[in-house]
Amino acid sequence: MNYRPYQQIERRKSRQIHVGRVPVGGDAPISVQTMTNTLTSDAAATIAQIRLAELAGADIVRVSCPDEESTAALPEIVREVNVPIVADIHFHYKRAIEAAKAGAACLRINPGNIGSAQRVRDVVQAARDHNCSMRIGVNAGSLEKHLLEKYGEPNPDALVESALEHAKILQDHDFHEFKISVKASDVFLAVAAYQQLAEQCDHPLHIGITEAGGRRTGTVKSSIGLGNLLWAGIGDTIRVSLSDEPAEEVRVGWEILKSLGLRHRGVKIISCPSCARQGFDVIRTVAALEERLAHIETPVTLSIIGCVVNGPGEALMTDLGVTGGGQGRHMVYAAGRTDHTVEGAAMIDHIVELVERKVEQIKGETKVAA
Repeated sequence: MNYRPYQQIERRKSRQIHVGRVPVGGDAPISVQTMTNTLTSDAAATIAQIRLAELAGADIVRVSCPDEESTAALPEIVREVNVPIVADIHFHYKRAIEAAKAGAACLRINPGNIGSAQRVRDVVQAARDHNCSMRIGVNAGSLEKHLLEKYGEPNPDALVESALEHAKILQDHDFHEFKISVKASDVFLAVAAYQQLAEQCDHPLHIGITEAGGRRTGTVKSSIGLGNLLWAGIGDTIRVSLSDEPAEEVRVGWEILKSLGLRHRGVKIISCPSCARQGFDVIRTVAALEERLAHIETPVTLSIIGCVVNGPGEALMTDLGVTGGGQGRHMVYAAGRTDHTVEGAAMIDHIVELVERKVEQIKGETKVAA
């Protein structure tokens, strides 16, 4: 689908860093992140979970490193996966040094929380020596005591002040390969903090609504919060936080970016909610197609509309489309034009075949153009 001028978002100008081979900020695509929930010390389980996240389209994956057993498992994890790994560090500076040496591409750490100035210098030096970037991760649930005393409660000013205090520590050490997040579980607080921070610096921003909830609740909260920020051009990398599997976080993140025209991956299905006019079971058809087309990475648009009221119009704007018809036969559209009909019983298999054929066509055209 071609996006019209009014559908284009002007992104905030930020400087660019790298998380391994993935650029973050500047004119780089907005990357999608998730975090494992396995014990990092269980390398096999963690690797398996990361591979599922990769299949869903993860660009970056974070793992928690609370102990030596976790950082000891990092070399194997890094070696066996295809995405850069971020090591999540809290308080213990030695874990950060171990993670950098083990091949982590980024450290999620707040430098003001790891102790003495010498410890900060040691962590910065390890990051510099091992080409490791950092994320300053400020969270409304764990603000520093002096900021809570100053502001009385977590608010946007407190989150931004915390972030900039930590950033200054790194900048004073001439370390600039870092991004910042100012997360909160409250959508209004998180959005306001990110908006304020975006105006005060050019650091790349990792955006997210933390502790958003389960699959349905968390998806809604994240879509509202991240959608608001992304629409305003704020955000260089995103993580959707769900009480669910990491791969689901990735899928939701992609859907948010796809809905705003910021990135395109896989099959985008436009479907009706179904009603008494439908010529086939739209809900069952869409569910089956989402499952069977989940492996496709090439961007393709597909409309699944139960009747002729909106079907032809939607098909004009998609690569492929199906509109419900009478007597068990349904109209198939290609590039917006009526093409042929298909029997209801064979429709799902037929659509899958058409989409896969379209993908091969696009790949062929791309190869020729290159």
